[in-house]
Amino acid sequence: MIQSVDRAVRILFALQGARRMTLSELAAELGLASTTVHGIVRTLATHGVVVQEHGGGRYQLGPAVLRMGNVYLDTLDLRSRALTWAHELAKTTGFAVRVGVLFGGDVVIIHHEPRPDGSRQMPEVGIEIPSHTSALGKAMLAFLDHPEGPLRSMTGETITSTDALRDHLAPTITSGIARECDEAVLGESGVAGAIFDRAGVVVGAVGVVIPTPDWPASEATVEAVRTAARTVTRELGSNQWPVPPTTA
Repeated sequence: MIQSVDRAVRILFALQGARRMTLSELAAELGLASTTVHGIVRTLATHGVVVQEHGGGRYQLGPAVLRMGNVYLDTLDLRSRALTWAHELAKTTGFAVRVGVLFGGDVVIIHHEPRPDGSRQMPEVGIEIPSHTSALGKAMLAFLDHPEGPLRSMTGETITSTDALRDHLAPTITSGIARECDEAVLGESGVAGAIFDRAGVVVGAVGVVIPTPDWPASEATVEAVRTAARTVTRELGSNQWPVPPTTA
């Protein structure tokens, strides 16, 4: 590992979490000398990855990060394959649709299809949700090694036991479908289907966001999610859905 690169990445992640930080705060967060952090931040600022507030001493992520993020989205095969089917899923069910991938212990939303009712909705691309609290995350975790250790509680409905989560995910291995009700955000539930690539590896998930008053999901909604996940999987080159973990 190249130490300077590692430190630069850790600075970016720190700014992602805190939004704005002073040099002393960054130094304390990373356990480094302020002079070391200052040199790295100055270099990052030269490339527009970090910017300093006008009239202040705090730093934040710069516009170059957005440019890189857009390039990532534009070149992500999963997202390009899912766009049409996410739109169709929203149109069929009347619910908002999310497509996500795993990053560490979270799901990162790479595409958001708003509810087709014309209501004003916040864009969700880039938001992170703890994977064990999300239908998207569960759809992927069922085909991967399950998280170990204590699981963070988001609401009173969050599954925080790894054993309970393992039992909860067992049906998803055969159905390819995962569900969650009020586990990440109260009032928000969902159904998601796993997406696999040509090698049979789970690479993402697609799902609908259902207001909890409309829960449980109808069989028609579940079938629409299943169709979307299966179709995107097929477009990514896999002729099997879901793909059992033992063959992935």
